[in-house]
Amino acid sequence: MTEQPTRPTSPDTAPGEESDSFLSGSAGYIIGLALALTLTALSFWASQSGLLWRPGIPVGLCVLAVAQMGIHLVFFLHLTTGPDNTNNLLALAFGLIIVFLVIAGSLWIMANMSHQMMPMEHVMQMQS
Repeated sequence: MTEQPTRPTSPDTAPGEESDSFLSGSAGYIIGLALALTLTALSFWASQSGLLWRPGIPVGLCVLAVAQMGIHLVFFLHLTTGPDNTNNLLALAFGLIIVFLVIAGSLWIMANMSHQMMPMEHVMQMQS
């Protein structure tokens, strides 16, 4: 059984990332910074301009926030689809599930508490 030759990696490359890819090095960081700044400026523009429909602004801001998280994950945290990044992607998915469960559970508990609370008129009558 012969071993496959491995490429030497520089100390600045993440496992599974090819060292000669376009996004490695300072060019990837500069592109990521430019995209992140552009999305930040778009967020401020979306919230302050009168061109967007008022109830649609939170949805637009959520879309821009998710896009910015993707930019940070790819350009700065180097989460790629490489073979060595499987554990990183699984950890990210697990973290997202935990965050979703915490938020959904909190909303469910708050909705239940609001539904089960005594009306304010009864509380005021009990105090006097």
